Amino acid sequence: MGSDFPNPADENTFDGAKSSDPSLALGELSQQMRSVEGRDSQLWSIGLLVSLVVAAGFIALILPNWMWGLGPLRFEGRYLPTLIFGFIVLIILFNAYIIEQRRTLARTRGQLLYELSRREAAERLSLVDPLTEVYNRRFLEQAVKTETHRADRHGTDLTFLMVDVDQFKAVNSRLGHLAGDKLLKEVADVLKNTFRASDTVLRFGGDEFMAILTETNEGQAQLAVDRLLKRVGQWNRDHSGEDYEMSLSCGLASYVKGTDPQEVIRAADERMYFHKARPAAAP
Repeated sequence: MGSDFPNPADENTFDGAKSSDPSLALGELSQQMRSVEGRDSQLWSIGLLVSLVVAAGFIALILPNWMWGLGPLRFEGRYLPTLIFGFIVLIILFNAYIIEQRRTLARTRGQLLYELSRREAAERLSLVDPLTEVYNRRFLEQAVKTETHRADRHGTDLTFLMVDVDQFKAVNSRLGHLAGDKLLKEVADVLKNTFRASDTVLRFGGDEFMAILTETNEGQAQLAVDRLLKRVGQWNRDHSGEDYEMSLSCGLASYVKGTDPQEVIRAADERMYFHKARPAAAP
């Protein structure tokens, strides 16, 4: 999918999809973790096997008739301490080996867990727009694939909503990019507070946002848009002292099984621009 999506120019801070994909490194770390866990299981198996062998040897020594059908074994007194000492040394050496191996495994596991958590944190950060703290364009392909597959599998509705900030260029030109960045952050907060936790809000590029509304048809999505616009009106009343007003243009389109998600997103984008061209979106 990737480059097939429209890529609007960005005037303000936008991370986009420039960072390298760390998923291969995460996969390698996960594989190393599995190897460490497998080595741990091997040590337990070796310990159990050696314990059984030592126990069998000890039983054979004191009960030869029961183990081998032999009569009692007789040792000269001077050899018995040596034999017992040999058993003790063998057990001590083996335990020392096991303890050292387990310490090494514990250190390796700790290092791998630290690196894995660090890489996962970096992966999460690479999917989030640093300005607005919603998902960025890089997350789009993954989210679209996940949600369309879920909708296909369960036969549920899925709607894409495109949102554009009206008069954003004018805010940038008149008040500067810091004011534009602040407006984008406020818009992202309004979107996150309007939609459900099961929905996905992301920054599509520049002054455009997208919401992926799960288990939602177009009628239900329109109700969500109405709630969004009411919340925008409330924001303007609460921030009447600002040098700008928040105004959004929205367009939505529903995904149907078998259709190309890119075409659905383009349809939502076209509807958004259609609404943006109406007089209500004029300055």
